[in-house]
Amino acid sequence: MSSAATVFSLKPATFKRYFITGLLIWIPLVITVWVLSMIISVMDQSLLLLPQAMHPIHLLGFNIPGVGAILTLATIFVSGVLATNLIGQRLWRSWEQLLARIPVVNALYNAVKQVSDTILSPNGNAFRKALLVEYPRKGSWTIAFLTGHPGGDVANHLQGDYVSVYVPTTPNPTSGFFLMMPTADVVELKMSVDEALKYIVSMGVVPPVPKSARPRGKPAPPSSSQTPGNS
Repeated sequence: MSSAATVFSLKPATFKRYFITGLLIWIPLVITVWVLSMIISVMDQSLLLLPQAMHPIHLLGFNIPGVGAILTLATIFVSGVLATNLIGQRLWRSWEQLLARIPVVNALYNAVKQVSDTILSPNGNAFRKALLVEYPRKGSWTIAFLTGHPGGDVANHLQGDYVSVYVPTTPNPTSGFFLMMPTADVVELKMSVDEALKYIVSMGVVPPVPKSARPRGKPAPPSSSQTPGNS
């Protein structure tokens, strides 16, 4: 019997199961390729900063996708290398002083810089903990991320201990809501930020794997109730 005849002879339930299995294989792959192609396409726009004579289509006669992405990554890396030495730090401070004298640009740049420094800094506390909060109404719970503590004049109007949290939307966690909640109303979760983000993006379809169900690796360190030498 040919493969075509075999397909048409399948029961509807079996055909549906095979079809869904195929979707589960291709959907993540297609979306991943689509997202990567969008990122590379955006990064390729950095070629516009180069003279026309240096574009691949003029040098080689055809375009090479990804050259702009490589140029962008190289620029970021070289900028980081230069900013870590004394001369680079002086140039960077001079550039920031110049931006500080430009109205509007100064306010926008400082706001973006504070957010990026807080999120990307290795010593920062933003998005270091996943929380369980009661939102948007009582009895309804969602996952949020700790971003810090209220400051400025806002803290003067809050009675008690409060924390600042970010509640992301699903399935796009780049948008969400900023809330200031009593510390007693948030529950710290025993999961990493990556696990929490995966849970949010999947709309709850992919729950975090309990530590007890993970493959065995290095033995866990002794708890506070156990000391070396005690049986």
